[in-house]
Amino acid sequence: MRTKDGVTPIVEKMVEIHLRWFGLVKRRPIEHSAKAKDIELKGHTDSVDQLCWDPKHADLIATASLDKTVRLWDARSGKCSQQVELSGENINITYKPDGTHIAVGNREDELTILDVRKFKAIHKRKFNYEVNEIAWNLTGDMFFLTTGNGTVEVLSYPSLRLVQTLKAHTAGCYCIAIDPLGRYFAVGSADSLVSLWDIKEMLCVRTFTKLEGPVRTISFNHTGELLASASLDLFIEISSVQTGRSVHQIPCRDAMNSVEWNPKLNLLAHAGDDKNKYQADEGVFRIFGFESP
Repeated sequence: MRTKDGVTPIVEKMVEIHLRWFGLVKRRPIEHSAKAKDIELKGHTDSVDQLCWDPKHADLIATASLDKTVRLWDARSGKCSQQVELSGENINITYKPDGTHIAVGNREDELTILDVRKFKAIHKRKFNYEVNEIAWNLTGDMFFLTTGNGTVEVLSYPSLRLVQTLKAHTAGCYCIAIDPLGRYFAVGSADSLVSLWDIKEMLCVRTFTKLEGPVRTISFNHTGELLASASLDLFIEISSVQTGRSVHQIPCRDAMNSVEWNPKLNLLAHAGDDKNKYQADEGVFRIFGFESP
């Protein structure tokens, strides 16, 4: 699986969530609102590589960390409500659309399926090729794997039987996101491009070209109108899905590992390579709020 560059910390690290609310006006900069709220969540002892919102509960966030744990957080109380330790360093995580299962990938190309209610592993599979980000379709009967070969593997679920292989990019595919309206899926690649695919025809319909480095993470907003993407570039790109044009860019201090829109609100969570005073990974992720025009 895709590895993340960085120094292994000597001191224990903590995860923090900072919630900040901003107004987003179409094609105008984001301005800080008077109603700002900060919430800090602590618990992980290594960097958070990816996070995802519970599709059925807008206040719950699941995180995958190199400390081998998966944790479920309540953004209202700022507390960890569930956690489980898995076999490897976790770098990818996604919810099944009905909220019943969580899929987690680690650096050893091992996939683990968690039952959310019990918060325990119910299935594990090891792949013999580089597997990166993972996703279900909206109905939960198809499962997508992005690979280091530049392909997207389409599997049936829950059998995980291979249905189709898509040759998506000329370099490794790192990330994938499913349109909440069920029309498209997007793929981010080491070739710096993001491709948009028709999920019924399995054909590429558009590419996004604003990023210059390998694309680490992508996410559709809840209306399917916006696509957030990030790479080693020090900004998060927000693009119009229909036109492919840039809507806004959010500046960042460090490269981003994960961006994720809230399933019901215009809230964008992102986790990056923030460093502490010892130049070790801090394990920080932030949530930015947006007001629709």
